[in-house]
Amino acid sequence: MKKLFVSVCVLVFAMVFIGAVNADAESVKFKKGDEVYVCGCGEGCPCKTMAAKEGKCSCGKDLVKTKIDKVEKGNAYVTVNGKQLAFKTTGKYVCGCGKGCGCGMVSQKPGNCACGKPLKEVGAKK
Repeated sequence: MKKLFVSVCVLVFAMVFIGAVNADAESVKFKKGDEVYVCGCGEGCPCKTMAAKEGKCSCGKDLVKTKIDKVEKGNAYVTVNGKQLAFKTTGKYVCGCGKGCGCGMVSQKPGNCACGKPLKEVGAKK
């Protein structure tokens, strides 16, 4: 009985730990003043890509460097070419590299991450 109890405890701990690692890989924290790279296409572009590193947008264009003006209700507001644009701080797609990568890319469309690897659909199984 004691072995069964210990085995169940180890299994539960492992599941919680794996869940926490996956949650960290999919969460990106943006705050006012952060330098970010965003899709510079404007309001009409459906990708709404934002990243912590320089790279290509999921629509194929170069990301534009800017700073976050404010963060409210799940959106980060930045100024690009004199216009304030809103980007969701959570994406349908994120960099799937894990904690050590640091790309911090979120996008509403599939594509490649700033690090060159494919974006991972949020909630998709690995």
